[in-house]
Amino acid sequence: MTSPTSPIDFPEPTLIPVNGVELEVFEAGQHNAGRPIVLCHGWPEHAFSWRHQMPALAAAGYHVIVPNQRGYGNSSRPAEVTDYDIAHLSGDLVALLDHYGYEDATFVGHDWGAMVVWGLTLLHPHRVNKVISLSLPYQERGEKPWIEVMEEFLGGDFYFVHFNRQPGVADAVLDENTFRFLRNLYRKNVPLAAPEPGMVMINIANAETPPGEPLMSDSELAVFVSAFETSGFTGSINWYRNLDRNWRLLADVDPIIRRPTLMIYGDRDAVQRFEGLPDFVPDVEVVSLDCGHWIQQEKPEETTHAMLRWLAKP
Repeated sequence: MTSPTSPIDFPEPTLIPVNGVELEVFEAGQHNAGRPIVLCHGWPEHAFSWRHQMPALAAAGYHVIVPNQRGYGNSSRPAEVTDYDIAHLSGDLVALLDHYGYEDATFVGHDWGAMVVWGLTLLHPHRVNKVISLSLPYQERGEKPWIEVMEEFLGGDFYFVHFNRQPGVADAVLDENTFRFLRNLYRKNVPLAAPEPGMVMINIANAETPPGEPLMSDSELAVFVSAFETSGFTGSINWYRNLDRNWRLLADVDPIIRRPTLMIYGDRDAVQRFEGLPDFVPDVEVVSLDCGHWIQQEKPEETTHAMLRWLAKP
């Protein structure tokens, strides 16, 4: 994906058929066969969000595999909403390992990518050897489906709920205002605050003056904008529309993460920490960085250092 709008070299992608779809995959360190690490982006992001970590991980001896997951970039965008549930998303990653001939790998996830990695580790624990999660901690399943709980406490306009209860509405607004939405969303040094209890994503898309400072350069932002102008937002928002389905799919799964785990939080992130994390992830180390939600992009050197230090532990 090297382009004149990109300020750094980024690998050319390969389209790889897996699990009934094609994934656009970027790689580094292919010569480091046998030490795979898979980096999973969040919403609304792209494999490019890992641009700072890829060279360092390859230099440390890893085969770095970074997919645009289904619904993103030039990867497949199935029409059925249920094709974006945790069974399909984790199945894509399992099939990706099969493609490369790997029995297992270290999986790294940020935001929604972390949600997928947690689900993958529960559903296919033998395919995961270590977990690194950025921003989003393990989500306790609880007694009620997740969207039902959010609707009860945060109301029907909360964006998770709105995405589910009013399909297509937010998609159209974000598609119409892609540049402004992403420009306004990708900010740093924004005051610490809880998520707004309204249609925050539509509000962000409509805002003329964004808060904080730009997270990235204009040329970096252009990579994300171009990708979403091509793909639209519906495929990626369909991940949200499967939260209650995922809750049901995980009903009979052992809820304990039995793999060494690194949890990286941003001190200014609006995503809440989970105080019960050690109960569900007993072998966990927690690191906090002075940043907001976009951890690996806002604090790239510190994030990479924390990852490599932890990965080097015996």
